[in-house]
Amino acid sequence: MDKKSLTETEIRTRYITPAIQSAGWPLDVMREEFFYFTNGRIEVRGKTSVRKEAKYVDYLLMRQDGTNTPLAVVEAKDNNHNVGDGMQQAIDYAEALDVPFVFTSNGDAFMMHDRTGLLPHVERQIPLDSFPSPDYLENLYKQWRGIGNAPEPQLAETPYYTD
Repeated sequence: MDKKSLTETEIRTRYITPAIQSAGWPLDVMREEFFYFTNGRIEVRGKTSVRKEAKYVDYLLMRQDGTNTPLAVVEAKDNNHNVGDGMQQAIDYAEALDVPFVFTSNGDAFMMHDRTGLLPHVERQIPLDSFPSPDYLENLYKQWRGIGNAPEPQLAETPYYTD
């Protein structure tokens, strides 16, 4: 089947969710679609008000320490889009939620955006089978927040950071 004919939902189900799970993300820390983080802006027009559409992220990946602290936002697009399409939308969501890592995907690869400033590249495309593990993002998060003795990220061991 041609990926271009698949819907965004099919791309998520067949490619993105399995890639995230293969990296070690359990379902209990991965919230998929319809994770609303705002009910929608209330717009006042004269004496009436209208609630705008609620905003939701396609995936919200959480820390595994039981704090339910968000670590990453993943925005999915169908395969008629480029891998990085939707990045600004996802960054806006990440800023609203104070999430350090942002990913987009069209089912071919991921585009990663690092808001921490700890990685050598702010944005970098990574293969579908190289999504970062929970431990990797957790260690970067701890460094970013100055929590405990976070180990240095091992960039050389991550295929998408070798040049």
